[in-house]
This record gives sequence, structure tokens and C-alpha cells, in this order.
Amino acid sequence: MKIIIAGAGEVGFHLAKLLSYESQEIVLIDNNRESLKYAENHLDIRIIHGNALSLSLLNDAGVKNSDLFIAVTSEESLNITLSALAKQLGCKRTIARISNIEFISSKDKVSFKDIGVDELISPEDLAANEIQQLLDQSAFFNNRKFDDGALTLIGTTLEAEAAFIGKTVKEAASVFQDIHFMPIAIQRKGTQFSIIPRGDSVFEEGDDVFFITLEEGVEEIYKLTGKVKTPIKNVMILGGGKIAFNTARKLSEKKIKVSLIEQNKEKAIELADKLSDVMVINGDGRNLELLEEENLNSMDAFISVTGNSETNIMSCLMASSKNINKTIALVENMDYFKLSHSIGIDNLINKKLLAANTIFRYIRRGEVVDITTLNNLDVEILEFIVKNTSKVANLKVKDIDFPRTAIIGGVIKEGKGIIALGDYIILPDDRVVVCCLPEAVEKVESLFS
Repeated sequence: MKIIIAGAGEVGFHLAKLLSYESQEIVLIDNNRESLKYAENHLDIRIIHGNALSLSLLNDAGVKNSDLFIAVTSEESLNITLSALAKQLGCKRTIARISNIEFISSKDKVSFKDIGVDELISPEDLAANEIQQLLDQSAFFNNRKFDDGALTLIGTTLEAEAAFIGKTVKEAASVFQDIHFMPIAIQRKGTQFSIIPRGDSVFEEGDDVFFITLEEGVEEIYKLTGKVKTPIKNVMILGGGKIAFNTARKLSEKKIKVSLIEQNKEKAIELADKLSDVMVINGDGRNLELLEEENLNSMDAFISVTGNSETNIMSCLMASSKNINKTIALVENMDYFKLSHSIGIDNLINKKLLAANTIFRYIRRGEVVDITTLNNLDVEILEFIVKNTSKVANLKVKDIDFPRTAIIGGVIKEGKGIIALGDYIILPDDRVVVCCLPEAVEKVESLFS
């Protein structure tokens, strides 16, 4: 697959890096020589220095024969223009990075496809949506919904009071008459190794366990893990950027009380004008006295989304020390992201990775319609649409030649979630959610292609 990326900034470089691992033919365009030089020295890709708006440059990049054009420069209008040009010059599909979420919410009124932009992606909006999902089930982490909640992905750390510590997956499932959830990944305490669980896998104290569950299964997991369901009523947000704004707006619309702290006075005043239902405070969020004055101790969740990863991590650690139940930090450094909640923070989010996951569905073979990764685990969650020609079509789950390092978490049939056990027959048009280790991705994709 030939992919052209315009913009070698953080998002563009990260995409090029991930896609180069997929053995794709990548061309990276930017007018910043330093950014391109770093990419050229670290990635097996072709680079082109210059203005991507140049028609001759786009032709030199091979846009006519390209499968995908991704515009992720820092300028929203440029990305839309480049995508439209690429489509007219012959590129099969185009994606534009934007920051104005009005474009996304108004896609039913304004057809960007008519001008050549197949998909709009806002990393900031993706991050705000991710935060909202994480708050929906405050006792868990990595909350992710598939098909409007037909299936839900949640993660939790097994504490001593969890009812199924020392039991196998099969024994834990036998507690309930009907199966409404499926464990899909385990990470042992103190290790960096991911386990795809089987029936004889034993749960241990300190395990980070990830489940695919139906709506009714969430309550069962609460019961089994001993977690307490605490509603989120009061949230403090540190930072006044686009992610903070979008998050505060979404939460306040759900009648959650939000306090937002922004250090820049002019920006704080601007935010206060736009967010009438949010308490906007002008001050330094790193100041513990200020946070305590603004009732930090009464907050149900603390979200730090400033432009500085270290500030976000340290402020969340400070909030955790004050017994805040839920902490979420925005990080740009991928090394930090891999540490996840093991450093004492419930969730770390990375907008580059969120954007990459969204774009990946255009790259994967088979009928991948969704993809995500899990904090601190080297596993991928893929959602496939089964075709008539798929090797898995019309087979029972137990009869599929599935790799040991992959597992079917659930199936969505006609909008309804199903926990698919061995005798379930996979049919065309089923949407199948699969968890697998990296070495199994190619084999899994071939089963659904």
C-alpha cells in the first residue's frame, strides 16, 4: 500500500513510524528539513522536502498512484486543501487532520467527501472522547465502547478482595449462569509480558485484566472484582487548550460540575466566556495550595491536559496522593505512555496514538473497522466485519485455526453484542472483536480477509 503523509510533526512522524513497521510504502513531505532529517535517519521511508501545495511535488511523490493521502500539518485549512488536491490528482482515499470539531459534528450538513476529503480526524476531539469514556466507568481503566456500547472493553487491577483470585478463567465464569463477559488480556504484576488467557489461565492478585463485556456484564465484573461503582459528579481539569476545552464542554453538558484551571489570564477569560457552566480559575495548577483552595479533595476525578507531559504526570500523582479516585494525564512522550498506571496514575492518554489508531483502519488488510491498543500492553484490539469469502465465515469458533496468541472477545450481530463461545457460528456481516499479540496480527487478518 502506498501512503503519502503531509506534515512531519509529532502526529505525522508517529504515523510514519507506525506505518513503516507495517511494511507500507511511505512518503513523508514537509518543508522543515530538521524534521525530515530525523525521520530519514530513523525510519525506512522516502522523504521529500518542500511545500506540499506544489502540484509538481505531489506528482513527484506519486500521488496519482497512491492508496492513501494523510494531511496532518499544523494548519487545518492546509490539510483540507491538500486532501482535496490529492483526491483530484488520483489518490484513492484522503484523511485530513483538523482542530475545529464543528466540522466533525456537522458532517451531515456539510459533505467534505464532495470536495475530496474522505475522513476528518481531530486528535484533540479524539482525546476528549477518550477521557469521557474513561470517566463513564470510573472504577476501571481503558474503557472503550464498540458500536455504541454493544460491546465494551474495560480493564481493572485485581485487588486482594477480588472473588476470583486463584481461580481459573473457567471457574470464574461458572459463578454466573450466563456468560456476559470475556477476559481477553492479562498482565502479571511487575512484568511487561502480556498473556492471552485461556480456560485454564489462573487469575492472580495484582493482575491487570482486560475484559470484553456486554452491558449487563459490567455489573458482574464489579461484583467479581470487589470494585465500588462511584458516580463522577465533580471534576477538576488542569490546562486550557483544545482538549481541556472540549472535555469541559462535554462533561458540563452531562451536568457534571467542572473546575478548569488555566495559568494564562487572557486564555482563562476567553474560556470563561465560552464555558458558562464551568468554573474557570486563573492560576498555576502546580500549586498545591491553589488546588486545595479550589476543593481538590472533594473531586471525583482529576484530569491534567496541559502541553507539558511532566506537569501532567506530577499533578496527577499529587491528586492521587489526596485520594482522588480517578486521574487522567495527557502525555506526548511514548515512553511515558507505556508506563501506564504502573506509575500511580489511572490512565495516560496520547493523542498521537489515538489518531494513529483511527487511521490504521484504512491500512489494515481484511475488513478492519476499528483498532485500539491497551496501556502498557503489547496487544491490539481489532474489529472485523466478516465477508462471505472470509475463512472464518460459517465456522464454529472452536473449529477456527486461531493462533494461541489471539482470542475472540465478542461478536456484534445486527447491533447486539454476543460473547461468542466455542459453539458460536460466525456468519457473514458479523462484527468480530479480536485481541491479539503483535506476532498474531498477520495470521488473524488473513482469516478475515
